[in-house]
Amino acid sequence: MDMQNDIERLMFFDHARLAAEATYVKNPLDADNLTRWGGSLLELSQFQNPSDSKLMLQDAISKLDEALLINPKKHDALWCIGNAHTSYGFLIPDQTEARDHFDKATHFFQQALEEQPGNELYLRSLDLASKAPELYTEVYKHGSGPQPLGGVAGPSSTSSKTMKTKKNSDLKYDVLGWVILAAGIVTWIQFAKSHIPVSKQ
Repeated sequence: MDMQNDIERLMFFDHARLAAEATYVKNPLDADNLTRWGGSLLELSQFQNPSDSKLMLQDAISKLDEALLINPKKHDALWCIGNAHTSYGFLIPDQTEARDHFDKATHFFQQALEEQPGNELYLRSLDLASKAPELYTEVYKHGSGPQPLGGVAGPSSTSSKTMKTKKNSDLKYDVLGWVILAAGIVTWIQFAKSHIPVSKQ
């Protein structure tokens, strides 16, 4: 069932990406279309291997930057680009470079919130962005970092480390999952709005 949902999501966002590309050819100054395009690339990036995901996220950031050049106060584009920077930061093994992306994400989430004060999704994203560097450190320390050499650890120490690593990993996927789900919802709403038939009176 989950695989079926994933396939449907993949097809939906790939269709949204293709539609945005076609619309861009006709009207390259449509900030809403560029935001949909960037959002669909953000969604599609989660179905890729890490190197392809990074390329797709860079492309998403580029499209969203373009939308913001046209309309710097476009809150959904600001929020979407914050998500793209957050996702990109978690894919980078260099902590300084990752922190730079988390800082950019925080900046964009703050701007989105200034444009639409009280938006719960933007508030939650800003809160999660403030926790991203700490989460990143934990994930890389326990998940990808080298294991210490030397002394022998007892069984309780090993199981404790395993549980802590699992909790950190679960938290990472929870945070990224919520960020990507929210981006998907915004993209879907934007896509649906762009395809509402206009009634003639």
